[in-house]
Amino acid sequence: MPAIPSLLLANAVVDFVIKGGPIMYPILVVASVAICIVIERVVWWSRLGVSRKPKRLEEIYAALEAGDLTRAVSLSTDSTDPVVRMVHHGLNHHHSSMQGALEVAAGHELQVAGKFLGAMDTIVTLGPLLGLLGTVTGIMGSFTSIGSSELAVEKVTGGIGEALIATATGLGIAITTLVPMNYFHGRLTRLQFELEAAANNVLILAARHGFDQARAKG
Repeated sequence: MPAIPSLLLANAVVDFVIKGGPIMYPILVVASVAICIVIERVVWWSRLGVSRKPKRLEEIYAALEAGDLTRAVSLSTDSTDPVVRMVHHGLNHHHSSMQGALEVAAGHELQVAGKFLGAMDTIVTLGPLLGLLGTVTGIMGSFTSIGSSELAVEKVTGGIGEALIATATGLGIAITTLVPMNYFHGRLTRLQFELEAAANNVLILAARHGFDQARAKG
């Protein structure tokens, strides 16, 4: 029995796509890409939330404040927390300043966290544009069919329907992509603030004991 509603739904979707005209095919491709990106980013940010270790970061601060660089490095080794990973990279700098090493590590973490945001921004813009293109082609089809046959009325209404379906689908893609994109932007901004705050704290604590110069010389 459950197969019957699924079959009806599939037929309705196919009929909807056909009525939307040929422009619906690139729109569906864009929609599929958007869905994949949103799912991947939701999973990635969920895993990041689980991997965060704020207590470990506080322990590293305490070790640096006590002047125990070896313990601070040990605590930050093989961490899944991006902030702690950045700190570990900074504490193990050998060929650059600690500040430079922290900046490089922070940049890498932000690059990974901001993955696909550019693609999502493109989808938000491209979706309505494809919908608008579908509107234009649908209206053009309506005008070219006027007076051409006895079925001109059906062709005109079909062209208008094609235009409306393409426009609605394109706008729907943009709206449903815009909301998670803004959410991911907010999470990225928050992570950037945490990385900058942690880097400043490490630099201040390391400067008290001369770890920056000592590590660079080593």
